[in-house]
Amino acid sequence: MATVHAVEGDFLYEEIASQVATLINDATLKPGERIPSVRQMSAERGVSVSTVLQAYRLLEDRGLIEARPQSGYYVRKRLQERVIVPECSQPPRSSTPVSVTSLILDVYERVNHPDYVPFGAAVPSPELLPTEELSRAMARVARREAADTMTYLLSQGSPKLREAIARRTLLWGGQFNRDDVIVTSGCTEALALGLRTVARPGDTIAIESPTYFGVLQLIDSLGMKALEFPTDPTSGVRLDELERVLKAGGVRACLFAPNFNNPLGSLMPDERKEALVEMLARYGIPLIEDDLYGDLYFGVSRPMPAKAFDKAGMVLYCGSFSKTISPGYRIGWIIPGRFLQDVKRLKYASTISSSSPAQYAIASYLEGSGYERHLRRLRGAVERGIAHATDAVCRYFPEGTRVTRPQGGFVLWVELPERVDAVQLFHEALRAHITIAPGPIFSASGSFTHFIRLNCGHPWSDRMEQALEQIGQIAYRMLRE
Repeated sequence: MATVHAVEGDFLYEEIASQVATLINDATLKPGERIPSVRQMSAERGVSVSTVLQAYRLLEDRGLIEARPQSGYYVRKRLQERVIVPECSQPPRSSTPVSVTSLILDVYERVNHPDYVPFGAAVPSPELLPTEELSRAMARVARREAADTMTYLLSQGSPKLREAIARRTLLWGGQFNRDDVIVTSGCTEALALGLRTVARPGDTIAIESPTYFGVLQLIDSLGMKALEFPTDPTSGVRLDELERVLKAGGVRACLFAPNFNNPLGSLMPDERKEALVEMLARYGIPLIEDDLYGDLYFGVSRPMPAKAFDKAGMVLYCGSFSKTISPGYRIGWIIPGRFLQDVKRLKYASTISSSSPAQYAIASYLEGSGYERHLRRLRGAVERGIAHATDAVCRYFPEGTRVTRPQGGFVLWVELPERVDAVQLFHEALRAHITIAPGPIFSASGSFTHFIRLNCGHPWSDRMEQALEQIGQIAYRMLRE
């Protein structure tokens, strides 16, 4: 008999919980509705009362139901209404040489592997990108401008593409022409050119905490040091802390993403962007602005970048089409303000020019109105992906888990209970053929040991739902152990 109870306790309660969860997820059982009582479920399923209680406790832990005294169990309200956002980061107050971890390579190694669920690298699914339209644009270019695509362009880039990029800045009040723009090989090269222009090996660069690990790799490769600043998951870097350090001196440049920091998805209010630009101008500190996710906003209008408030030419504005059109084309840009000539020289010395066929193809694609229609569809898709993933995290992850509420982009930053080691979780998820990005790779000081980042740039599916449930189960097991 003891064996029967062990089997029942180990398996039946999870089966019952799964069936009730399905009814809730399908909206068969709606928020506020009463679910079958413990005794009723026990009688209907032919299992013990204790088994049903185990199932209901599991559903409570996942945030799907709640017990009401002397009334029974009810479906909870929509999960996202109960999301608790992580607190503002508190990084070390001293600068540090960056130690680039091999974990970054592990995250990207399986980026396109079909056997792995892709929550790791922040790469949008080809299903969400204008693949056919871009292929047609490339075919047009191959027919009409074949000879031009086979040779170098000017190091500054295709005039037609630069003109299209400059024209798009009108959406946020920019007043630039094609001569202000330099085409780069993705946003990474734009950031690298900015750093190499305004700083030297040994200099200290102010960064957000957490920040995109590619920024840390750049700082490391250039022999510079990083100084992490407290960053609020909703409103961005703390300006009071920044000014305190600027007064003391020692910071050579800032590299921030005011619009939708990766991994936080934070959005700095416009008045604070203006205050940031004015503050840095007073101290003579350049700002390298990463606006990679600026077009992927969830509100009614595109947020202005800090560059919109730049009167002194001290903001080096960087962007890319990698997250909206094609990661593989590697086309980005920099509008470097007063540093234009220095960046042009560095661009020529480092890569001469970016891919000619890719520049011509993207310029051709941008000629019509198709890009704006595509962006509207893409924004809707990634916002839905964020919503589904948030619900799944609330449903399956341990009590005490916190998750950001991004206002744009397609990544989620998840804070797990402190006893969950993110690196161990990363490796165990890999064994289950699921990729995630562990928190320590987003910090120069190796912080965020119980945080993970989730990529939500893929169409939602049962496979992704089940993968997050599995990650939650691994986290529960780590807590028990």
